Amino acid sequence: MTEIRTPRLLLRRWNDDDLVPLSEINADPEVMRWIGEGSVRDLDETAGDIERWEEEWDDEGFGLFAVELLASGELIGAVGLTVPDVLPEFAHEVAITWRLGRPFWGQGYASEAAHATLEFALQDRGLDRVIAINRVGNDESENVIRKLGMETDRDVTQPEHGHLLRVHTIDLTEYEA
Repeated sequence: MTEIRTPRLLLRRWNDDDLVPLSEINADPEVMRWIGEGSVRDLDETAGDIERWEEEWDDEGFGLFAVELLASGELIGAVGLTVPDVLPEFAHEVAITWRLGRPFWGQGYASEAAHATLEFALQDRGLDRVIAINRVGNDESENVIRKLGMETDRDVTQPEHGHLLRVHTIDLTEYEA
């Protein structure tokens, strides 16, 4: 089983005990406002998310990790790698993404987990390049992306919802430099 430990976090695969805490995170309109069309997700939709992420682990060798606090074992969200289906022109890429519960914002957890995931992508999985996609205006995610050393590639319009998205990239040579 793939696990990553950081000074404060455990990134691991999903288990049955994660469904309710993740569904509570997904039920928060502030958490979900930048994701997809911005709608909250119920318990069944959250179960579908976890199932899809676990299938991606099986199919691709990567996916979204469950993120828990080492000190308490509390699930605080998800971070990981995915093939971005929101933009067909980037369907051949691997994107880093994250979603944390609101009580855990502003404490550096997203940056800590994303940095560990980027290292996993480039060093453990041997990827040459990783992208990040965020909605323009989501300054908090933009800050995490900058901390990872990713560069803006371009802005594109998300076809399904019409949101302006910003695509960022980093490759192995930039990461190791």
